[in-house]
Amino acid sequence: MNVGDALPPLEIPVTRTLIVAGAIASRDYQDVHHDAELAREKGSPDIFMNILTTNGLVGRYITDHLGPHAVLRKVAIRLGAPNYPGDTMTLTGTVTALDGDTAEIQVTGANRLGHHVTGTVTVTLGAGA
Repeated sequence: MNVGDALPPLEIPVTRTLIVAGAIASRDYQDVHHDAELAREKGSPDIFMNILTTNGLVGRYITDHLGPHAVLRKVAIRLGAPNYPGDTMTLTGTVTALDGDTAEIQVTGANRLGHHVTGTVTVTLGAGA
């Protein structure tokens, strides 16, 4: 791994089930994450993914690429465009810094509306990364 290396993209189909399951798993019971009618009443065209699900998917993207021995040390993300059912979020990443066995990776997740998530992940590399 070298500074400037790009991680392979990961396409994640954003399904209604993924959005609801992620909200429930993270104990986020806000109606905008599971009730389409109430989400529309609040001005959204449909339910949308919560930040904790996005955070988990960003972590998965990094550890899927770097392997089971990689340890996430810091995940700093910012949300942009919502992820709605039917979207596909494509995660991409670039290594921006290396210090011994620690890497910093810039991550972006985009959908049809633009950038859903941007941020930086700091990870300690395991054997084989």
